[in-house]
Amino acid sequence: MDLITNVNEYEAIAKQKLPKMVYDYFVSGAEDQWTLQENRNAFSRILFRPRILRDVSKIDLTTTVLGFNISMPIMIAPTAMQKMAHPEGEYATARAASAAGTIMTLSSWATSSVEEVASTGPGVRFFQLYVIKDRNVVAQLVKRAESAGFKAIALTVDTPILGRREADIKNRFTCHRTLC
Repeated sequence: MDLITNVNEYEAIAKQKLPKMVYDYFVSGAEDQWTLQENRNAFSRILFRPRILRDVSKIDLTTTVLGFNISMPIMIAPTAMQKMAHPEGEYATARAASAAGTIMTLSSWATSSVEEVASTGPGVRFFQLYVIKDRNVVAQLVKRAESAGFKAIALTVDTPILGRREADIKNRFTCHRTLC
């Protein structure tokens, strides 16, 4: 088993273990990947201010999000098609979020349904929703998420047209049954 000592190592290990098409799908962005790079740059500018000579014997990272208590100020963002990376995909992510005491947001492009994810056990879950033309489909997705116990909708409104994902074009990416 690979020993991961920092977040950056996940990408290197994924590159070794995943098929090229799948790896490229997860690490790339749309168009010239400008937004992807800007997001990385933004995260690199976040710094923690060290505080010295403080009592650190009792550190409390708990916080609340929309009234829900979570163990740390970290949530799991919606990530599409997780079963391409691992057979348990969103099931494993839901169980891990619950065990960590945080919130998972299930992608509209998940390879598991809201009902399947809800069946993995307890946990606070949100559902990421794309607004599409067929409002009946949108309403049905919301009803299903609510019935499955999802607590909030994370509405994505910036994708009326999907971005041109150059790595997917080069790889002739399609979602085969063997991948997702």
